[in-house]
Amino acid sequence: MAVITTGAHPKALWPGIKAWWGRSYDEHHVEYLDLFDRQTSDKAYEEEVEITGFGLAPVKPQGQQIYYDVESQGSVSRFTHVAYALGYIVTYEELRDNLYETVSKRRAAQLAFSMRQTKENVLAGIYNMAFSASAPGGDGAALISGAHPTLSGMQSNLLATAADLSEAAIEDLTVQIMQCQNNRGMRISALPRTLNVPSALWFEANRVCNSVLQNDTANNAINVLRATNAFPEGIKLNHYFTSQTAWFIRTNVPNSLTYFERDPIAFDQDNDFDTKNAKAACYERYSGYWADWRGLYGTPGV
Repeated sequence: MAVITTGAHPKALWPGIKAWWGRSYDEHHVEYLDLFDRQTSDKAYEEEVEITGFGLAPVKPQGQQIYYDVESQGSVSRFTHVAYALGYIVTYEELRDNLYETVSKRRAAQLAFSMRQTKENVLAGIYNMAFSASAPGGDGAALISGAHPTLSGMQSNLLATAADLSEAAIEDLTVQIMQCQNNRGMRISALPRTLNVPSALWFEANRVCNSVLQNDTANNAINVLRATNAFPEGIKLNHYFTSQTAWFIRTNVPNSLTYFERDPIAFDQDNDFDTKNAKAACYERYSGYWADWRGLYGTPGV
């Protein structure tokens, strides 16, 4: 267990320091809410269960009985909340002898910064592992896979041919979204909501989607992505994506990627009677996971 003593900041014991730097940086705005739908929870975990529904109606021959279908339970997704906590301990002597109030007062702010960064990395990690079979969902497949098992056969939310971000690739993936089917092979109204990209693709995404005319051509043609408002909730930049080639499209399909907040962040302070050390700690508990893979489509790029 680490303890901040007078030896941690020896320069703070003597006057004359012009400035302390390294902790006071501007932060990015909250980005994990661009990746998940937020809900609260009052249990140790939450579960979302698929119901397969009914298939198409068959022809009923004259004089024969109606065919009766069965709906059944499909995949089960469990959102298990995980606790994250971080704190620091400062000796009584360090607090007494530290001559710079800015050093001690900014510790709580830095603790909150660390907790926020943790959450961004944890939740962006779901996207970072989206193509990995080692992180399967309730149906046993990766979040983005070409082989999601359903009663009507394998279905895909992976761009058929991996491609870097471009107008043509976005159109291909959007068409794939428009052809989305439920577990029984019935067509559903799945539509794009947002285009989610890493920092390396931010400018290209805006050039492709927001130019007035068709991007990177001499054609006197409209930019169809802009004209049709293909992404009604816009382009979302995420600084915590580890791949600089992968990109994603979130759709309007409900019960997909969800962030459950079990215990909101709390800050506590205390003092140890024996040592007179001061303690401060942050704690929160949450989970991020997915149920219906149809809420996200993507490609790792090339």
